[in-house]
Amino acid sequence: MSAPTATRPPNAERTGRRVEEVLERLATSGDPTAAAAAEELVRSLMDFYGAGLARIVELLDPAPGTASAGLLGDELVASLLVLHDLHPEDRDTRIARALDSVRDHRMEVVDFEEHSGTLRVRARAGGGCGCGSGADARQAAEAALACFAPEVRAVDVQTAPAGPTLLQIGTAPTGAR
Repeated sequence: MSAPTATRPPNAERTGRRVEEVLERLATSGDPTAAAAAEELVRSLMDFYGAGLARIVELLDPAPGTASAGLLGDELVASLLVLHDLHPEDRDTRIARALDSVRDHRMEVVDFEEHSGTLRVRARAGGGCGCGSGADARQAAEAALACFAPEVRAVDVQTAPAGPTLLQIGTAPTGAR
């Protein structure tokens, strides 16, 4: 087993897709025994690592609700805690944390549809003009939510209307005073 690289931690979403691809290849290989063994191996490892993570969280956090902000703010750790249903923050808090991490776009949650996993957000460009790109905001939100709130499967960005028109007030014309 190779040591993890210190320069770039693994991406949880990419790793999950890779595991699914390998399992799918084994399932279509025509050897049902090998496919079943691979699935059992993945389940056993998930159970083992999940139990280890639960124990770590318990040892680090003897008082409920006082989890280390550093651990919860780390994308890899947060995604593992969510994967194993160990994350101490509720879904709405994790969604807010993810959206707060998107620095180029200010977004507020409109609603979340649990059945479809669709999160509706209202985006306003940093300057408040409402002219930011909805596609850019959607991509940024989806990337941030992938680790912190994987139950969000789609993001629907509604662009907030521009604020009131600002009027330029100058000096009064001569004789108007």
